[in-house]
Amino acid sequence: MTAGWRRTEVRAGREWNVQPVSEAQAVKAYLCPGCGLEIDPGVAHLVAWRADGVLGDAADLASRRHWHTHCWRIGPT
Repeated sequence: MTAGWRRTEVRAGREWNVQPVSEAQAVKAYLCPGCGLEIDPGVAHLVAWRADGVLGDAADLASRRHWHTHCWRIGPT
């Protein structure tokens, strides 16, 4: 996941690490937790994971999810 700069965002009082994924690096299909639809290979999107989870960094990273950029912008649930 080196397509873009990782950043930290606060959503609903929680801190999230957000990493852009370019079209070239999007080689697998993922299910977007925002809309429930598939993110097809070759579609740029974002990967997000908690930055402030109580179980530690490894658990937060293991629970990362791939989001459509639009779905992330309108807000994770």
